[in-house]
Amino acid sequence: MRGRQLGVAVLLGALVINGGGVAVAAEESSGGRSPAADAQLAAALQQAVDGQNFAEVLDTVPPSTAAAKELYRTELAPDDKGRAAAPTTLAAAAAPIHQTPQLDATVIKLDRAGRPVAAADVILSPQYPNGKIIPLDANLTTDQVRWRQWDDATWDNGAQGTVDIVPGRENAPVDFMSPYPASVLKLMVAFGILRMVDAGELSLDDTYAYTPVGTPSSLCGNARAATSITQLFDEMITVSSNPSTCALIKLMHDRGKIDGLNQQFVDLGLPTLRVKGTNPNTGGTWANAVTMSSIDTAKLLLLFNGSPGRLWKAPSGYVTASVLSASSRSYVLGKLHEQGLNQVLSTTNYCGRAYPPQGIPQVTPSRWIDPSTGVVTVAGRNYGQDVRPCNAAATVTFAHKTGLADTSGNDAGIVKSLPGKPFQSYIVSVHSNLGYRYIDADRPADPAGVYPVQYTEKLALLGRAIHAL
Repeated sequence: MRGRQLGVAVLLGALVINGGGVAVAAEESSGGRSPAADAQLAAALQQAVDGQNFAEVLDTVPPSTAAAKELYRTELAPDDKGRAAAPTTLAAAAAPIHQTPQLDATVIKLDRAGRPVAAADVILSPQYPNGKIIPLDANLTTDQVRWRQWDDATWDNGAQGTVDIVPGRENAPVDFMSPYPASVLKLMVAFGILRMVDAGELSLDDTYAYTPVGTPSSLCGNARAATSITQLFDEMITVSSNPSTCALIKLMHDRGKIDGLNQQFVDLGLPTLRVKGTNPNTGGTWANAVTMSSIDTAKLLLLFNGSPGRLWKAPSGYVTASVLSASSRSYVLGKLHEQGLNQVLSTTNYCGRAYPPQGIPQVTPSRWIDPSTGVVTVAGRNYGQDVRPCNAAATVTFAHKTGLADTSGNDAGIVKSLPGKPFQSYIVSVHSNLGYRYIDADRPADPAGVYPVQYTEKLALLGRAIHAL
């Protein structure tokens, strides 16, 4: 496949750019970013994004195909955006995507102490079909982008957003519609819940009875008996349970915490992180007003990581990882390390299959592995492959959260080398509109009874290329 060949070429090119590891080793021991390190990483990241040829994917619902649109409208059931994976009958209508996809990728490279030593943000869009480097200042932010919230119809018709996420950016040189975050939004919910825990307003041992008001949401499900916050949190992160997330969002609405959470993100210098528009009666309605740029997502993960020292300056002052207690950071990292859906930037759940190709070579958490067969099963999803050979060859852990909707394919997390393996430590956040609506031209059929591949293989190839940086 052409994309695979280019992915390998980018990987090898990145190794040359990095000087065979000499410059990397020097950065690891120094702590602190430099313009040269940022520029080097940004150039390599732009090459990695451009090298995957994302414009080669097929659209199962071409905007000009009325029959496909009608089938799509009538046959889909809910997922985390109110819809579900496209039926196989849609594949017959697939056509080359009519414009370059929308993608936002951030990498923050860390030294052994967890301090940032280089950072880069690259966007891809119809306006920037080969990728554009977004300069990041000393505070891991930029004023060069007019961030717009996602809208499917608007993207299909020119990819120009109409609703601003951050006010006062009308004259920014880059105008970019930020992809919908899908279930990556659960990182924001996790932060909000743990802030309540740290403030003594909630305990993880507390229980919450989910009782929607009015008509239940198809996204959230029906009422639920009293369940521990620990269980709801675990299900939200490790298996991406939407009902559990709705319960936690409704709990925050019940306590009057959602507006405060959104303001906290602004005060912390994370203005594109917004849990807006959610329904206080159900905890549902996760629509376009919920936003996350890749750089702010990466910065949130930097807080979870417990990176030492002053991380950046925000409107509220210098931000450190102490925004969350050490116990809360340890708790959320533990759940992210137990992520069951390793199928986007990493694809180890499909170990041994030629499609999708391997992405980030992480170890798959034992929690999901059948000890007799090595097969991963996650909340009813049977991946059908023995993952033990990939675990034996793994070099890193990946504490991450994925997101999926029809026009949303995302993955964000923290990569760290396993004991005895070559040192690697970085945060990666990739947000795109390449959800299950888009497929690869030469995608093989999924084996019978096995959970289907939901994302284009190009995201795994991007994960592999980024890992080489």
